[in-house]
This record gives sequence, structure tokens and C-alpha cells, in this order.
Amino acid sequence: MDLRPHIEKFRRRFTEIEAALSDPATFDNQQRAQDMSKEYARLKELVACGDNFFKTEAQLAENRALLKGEVAESDIAQLAREEITRLEADEKKFAQQIQFGLVPPNPTDSRNTIVEIRAGAGGSESALFAADLYRMFCRYAETRKWKVEPLDSNPSDLGGFREIIFEVTGTDVFKRLKYESGVHRVQRVPATEAQGRIHTSTATVAVLPEAEEVDVEIKPDEVEINVCRASGKGGQGVNTTDSAVQIIHKPTGMIVRCADQRSQQKNRIQAMTVLRSRLLDRKIAEENAKYAAHRKDQVGTGERSEKIRTYNFPQNRVTDHRVEITLYNLANFIDGDLDPLIEPLMTHDLEEKLSALKL
Repeated sequence: MDLRPHIEKFRRRFTEIEAALSDPATFDNQQRAQDMSKEYARLKELVACGDNFFKTEAQLAENRALLKGEVAESDIAQLAREEITRLEADEKKFAQQIQFGLVPPNPTDSRNTIVEIRAGAGGSESALFAADLYRMFCRYAETRKWKVEPLDSNPSDLGGFREIIFEVTGTDVFKRLKYESGVHRVQRVPATEAQGRIHTSTATVAVLPEAEEVDVEIKPDEVEINVCRASGKGGQGVNTTDSAVQIIHKPTGMIVRCADQRSQQKNRIQAMTVLRSRLLDRKIAEENAKYAAHRKDQVGTGERSEKIRTYNFPQNRVTDHRVEITLYNLANFIDGDLDPLIEPLMTHDLEEKLSALKL
């Protein structure tokens, strides 16, 4: 592929955006100014990448010419070969970044995210695994300096979760976490297993981009809001006041409950946030079934055969079945080191989208 026309197109658009952002009138519309600022930052990186690509091409040509004029066994020829190997790797990297830049950015990638984890097949062990996944995501969030806020949970007797819903805020949260949607399968010996047999259990994960009010309109007569006393752990302030909020969305039958805050008003706001995110996820699925799925399609039924990833503790192995990558460092992965699998998933997704453009 000849990348020069695409790089020049990025450069022209970058110049246009730069000029627009220097005009005070642009900031009369804050939303437009914000969108242009994001596009400016994206194009700035692509233009710099294009400059590096051209520079690398020129250096490659120089070294190849030098190699032709030297005796094959000379020190200069050896240095040229080593430099060519390094430059070819750089050229490939820059070319890939430019090609990925041709794919229109997903407007939801920069959104904060609602994550819902539910125990699937496997009884009490699946609830314990759901708790492990929650801790895994919390630790991953720490490494990326994201903030995690629990919204609602249904603890199990042994310290797991039948269900836990939480919000993650920060930079590019949905861009990275969206690949976690689906059935996660664990194979290990449960603490309650007296004979040391390996059990297989599952938990489902749904990752929803946080919706804004302009994305989804919810009319007052479409919702039924009930308040009740929170139950379970949480202290005196949570358990003795009518602070829990349940919202029923009548057109879809969706039910959202939030009870983690002492304030009824905060729980109401958070419940509406979750409801909007679920409705936005449904809207995205209807508009673009190729790149987004309805929440039920994300998580399936939770059966053991419907898995996106397997965590095998006896073998210290984690396998992602979408890109067929296996890592033998499960301990680090479950402790929040998710990038060794998230990065290949992001690359695979971009390659598929690039292929669909038929460039």
C-alpha cells in the first residue's frame, strides 16, 4: 500500500484543525471544540508517525546503497545489515500505525465504563471466580490510574459475588476494557474440594460504555422508581435507611438497582447512569451489529462451552480463544497484568476493521 497519499491527507486535515482551534469563535460551541481537540491530538500523532516513516524509508535506502558498495565481509557491511534489520522493524511499526489511523475512531472508546460481572455455571466456585475477576479489573485499573466505584453487588456466602456492578473512569477505559465482554472460564481445584479434583466454572462479564443524556432519551413516564432499605454488608448508615434505588424501564423491562451509596440521591443518579449505558449498548447493537453486540450476546448464557478466555490454575495458563494466544503467567495476569492479551486483541480488531475498508 502506498501510504504517502494517506499521510498527506492527515497533514492537510491537521492544518485545518490547527487553524480552527486558533480561532476563538470555535470555542463558542464547547462540544465542537472538544471534538476538534480530540481529533487534533489524534492527527498530531499520525503526522509525527508519518514523518518518522519517511525518515526511516530514507535511512533504509542509504544503508541498502551502502551495503551494495561494500565487501560482504567488511565491518561497514555488517553494521549496515544490522541497521537495515532495525530500520525494517521500525518501518513496519510506523506503517501499521498509519494504516490503523485510516480506521475511523470509535466515539465510545473514550467513554467511562460500566462493568457487570455475574457468576455463571459452577455454583459457589463461580461466585468466587467472579470476585477474582473483580479484583483483577481493580488492579488493572490501578496500573492505568483509573478510578473504580462499586454501584451494586450481591455477595455470596463464601466471600464471592453472585453479581457485582461497578463504574470505571479514566482515559480510554472502554477502548481497552471492551474486549473483556463475554464468558470467562476457570479450571482449578476449589477450596471446598476435599479430593483435589479440578472443577470448571464460569463468570460472565458485560462491558458497557457510559451513556450521556444526549445519547439516550429516557422520558419520566417510561421509568418506575422504587426506594427500599439496603441489605447485606455496608454498615449502619446503609442498612437502616431507605437508600437503595430500583429503576424499572417499562419499554424494555430492564431493571437496575443501586445500593452502594448512603445517599438515596446518589444511588438514583448511579442507577440512571447504568440504565442509560445499557440502553446505549442496545442502541449501538441495533445500529452496528458487526462491531457491537447486545448485552445478552456479549455474555451468552454462561455455559462452560461459551468462553472467550480460559484461566487454568494447575498449569499456570491463561488462553484467549479469540486470538488463540496462551500465556504461562496466570498469577501475574490475574493480578492485573492484562495488557499482554488486551494489546493483541486491540491489534486484531483494528486489522479486521482495516480489512473491511478494502484499502
